[in-house]
Amino acid sequence: MEIEELKLKIRDIPDFPSKGIVFRDLTTLLKDGEALHVMSDALVDMYRDKGITKIVGIESRGFIGGSIMAYALGCGFVPARKPGKLPSVTVKKSYAKEYGVDTIELHSDAINENDVVLLHDDLLATGGTMRACYELVKSMNPKKIYINFVVELSDLNGRKVLPEDCEVTTLLKF
Repeated sequence: MEIEELKLKIRDIPDFPSKGIVFRDLTTLLKDGEALHVMSDALVDMYRDKGITKIVGIESRGFIGGSIMAYALGCGFVPARKPGKLPSVTVKKSYAKEYGVDTIELHSDAINENDVVLLHDDLLATGGTMRACYELVKSMNPKKIYINFVVELSDLNGRKVLPEDCEVTTLLKF
């Protein structure tokens, strides 16, 4: 299976979570063993030689690809969670998103100045969640930050809100 064929495994859900939105459902890609394997290998290959020490996966679908990449790259995994879900001291950032305002949190000791961090989420839409996560991680002063998505919805221009000083990669563009 070729990488572009992965697009055929993604289901469109019209009017979810609200009218006028077409939700790209990656669960149909993830349930296909061959597609999951191709996706995982391609994501890992993008970062094999970047010296990644931590991958921050954004709740909740970013946990899937983020964990797979962390395991394959032999680095740590850090969950970026909704408020109240992490058990220790946290740092947080609120942000506007397509459907309102939200907040994201990390453990305050999750990232340090020696880390090379990859931020991962399943899908780039308007970019608000990833921008907030980037600003949160940046405040922890890592050596370098990369940003990655499985899917980018190009017509929503989410890439424009992401930092220009950061390499942003996506596996598939719609």
